[in-house]
Amino acid sequence: MRKILGENRGLSLIELVVTMVILTVLGSLIIPSAQLASKRTKEVELRRNLREIRTAIDEYKKNYDKVQSDQKTGQVLNKSGYPETLDLLVQGDDFGGLIKEKKKFLRRIPKDPFFKGDGDGDTGWGLRSYKDEPDSTWGKEDVFNVYSKSDGIAIDGTNYKDW
Repeated sequence: MRKILGENRGLSLIELVVTMVILTVLGSLIIPSAQLASKRTKEVELRRNLREIRTAIDEYKKNYDKVQSDQKTGQVLNKSGYPETLDLLVQGDDFGGLIKEKKKFLRRIPKDPFFKGDGDGDTGWGLRSYKDEPDSTWGKEDVFNVYSKSDGIAIDGTNYKDW
């Protein structure tokens, strides 16, 4: 075995710079991809949450209409048949005592994943009643529809509040 004295076995400055450049280029490719994947995940969650709430509102309306059609006295609980608040979907409703137990339509009100609230219980949903114009604020008569209050723009170029 031959011993070589005086040979340097370290990395040169050029090798270190080239390695850092390669790592920087790889990092600049991965970070935007990870951010896009995160945004896409939030968009899927927003669509799912909107569908869940809207389905619960529709189920409430169907149950209200069924109770009204089954009832013989003709008592009208509210004019539109939609819930007065989103909380009513969680707390349940017995439609003015016309059914034996309160029927619940949601376990909880899902939150808007793009809403940056201050934790005061606001879930980030804008509400529209049956009589409201499409771009108006909530008339507080009933909850006909929900929308995101986020001003963000989706990957496909649409506004979240228009979903």
